[in-house]
Amino acid sequence: MSATLLKVTGLKVAYGGIQAVKGVDFEVREGELVTLIGSNGAGKTTTMKAITGTLPLSGGDIEYLGQSIRGKGAWDLVRQGLAMVPEGRGVFTRMTITENLQMGAYIRTDKPEIAADIDKIFGIFPRLKERKDQLAGTMSGGEQQMLAMGRALMSRPKVLLLDEPSMGLSPIMVDKIFEVVREVYAQGVTVLLVEQNASRALQIADRGYVMESGLITMSGEAKQMLSDPKVRAAYLGE
Repeated sequence: MSATLLKVTGLKVAYGGIQAVKGVDFEVREGELVTLIGSNGAGKTTTMKAITGTLPLSGGDIEYLGQSIRGKGAWDLVRQGLAMVPEGRGVFTRMTITENLQMGAYIRTDKPEIAADIDKIFGIFPRLKERKDQLAGTMSGGEQQMLAMGRALMSRPKVLLLDEPSMGLSPIMVDKIFEVVREVYAQGVTVLLVEQNASRALQIADRGYVMESGLITMSGEAKQMLSDPKVRAAYLGE
């Protein structure tokens, strides 16, 4: 069995006295694509923010590469190979596409390799190449999502965390984003995907966890979860 890269144990996160995440356990092993599904407000994004050091924990622990990362800053974690594409994309709107990608490589000093990686990102996202000198703020939501993913990949992550990558996108753009997630995973990047589109997420994942009201209520192989009547009724509209 592959090594566990990310292990979340008894995770609790509180917002102003309200317990948003109430003691969550899950793990992501090397080479896996794991999805965390659940309705809006279930605590998925809060969990991702806690993992990446942008929200403090009120209990539990997070281990990455066998070491606790509780209390570590997001910049430290990027250096260690943990990169996140946040909900809402968070691109640098007043920078060009190329400058955004360069910012994704800020922890690196290997300039020729950085240039080669930008070319690689342009190969995955031809639309970004066509507009490489355009300001990111003038792009559509789908194009910004592509850019946010490309920028995260520029840090050469061991684990890529994707928070609601399909949110607010057209069906055609959703298809493209899921295609890219699959491609990134096929290239050997371990992926943790938070997604409201449970059906699409489970179709490409190895394993899944269902989150409800700050708790994990179900977990298993993604294919089995896709055919589970409870999952189908609650999340697949059947």
